[in-house]
Amino acid sequence: MQIPAETLSDGVILLRRWWAGDAELLHRLVNESLDHLAPWMPWAADGYTERDAREFLTLTRESWLAAETFDYAIVAPDGAVAGSCGLMARIGRGGLEVGYWLAKAYTGRGWATRAARLLTDEAFRVGANRVEIVHDVANHRSGAVPARLGFTRLDERPTRLPGGTAATGRVAVWRKVAPGGSSLGGAPRGGGWVRG
Repeated sequence: MQIPAETLSDGVILLRRWWAGDAELLHRLVNESLDHLAPWMPWAADGYTERDAREFLTLTRESWLAAETFDYAIVAPDGAVAGSCGLMARIGRGGLEVGYWLAKAYTGRGWATRAARLLTDEAFRVGANRVEIVHDVANHRSGAVPARLGFTRLDERPTRLPGGTAATGRVAVWRKVAPGGSSLGGAPRGGGWVRG
């Protein structure tokens, strides 16, 4: 697979790589929405410090360079950062997982769906054979995103990762296969990551 582009846009929202200088902005954005994020995001359950933001930005830079995770700021039409999303290479060879969150003030506008669509299209462009979205079974708003995008709900299983304060311990798994794919599993196309 190729490395994803550093910016993506659908003409309404822009996705851009997080920058090292975004720590103060990220800290403020998360803290303005702690009550909204803590139920589903374990990293927000006990508060979120500026140090947490700096550590995330360091980790996201290292993970991008290692071709493990590709995190983006979601930028609103007015230029404000509205949330975060990313592609994660943690579902096995040939597949990428999409994750997303929006600050409370930016929900209800369809931007999580737009971000997930951009990431899904980019995942297929760079050579993924499948894309998955995983969310806590009680997080119905998050689950509406893959449903809108034509993903197939595969199953429900115990979570492998910690959840937020409202987490049930069970997640729903949704999958979309690359155009031309013949099954929900599909054989991987290509090998590792290629820069270019």
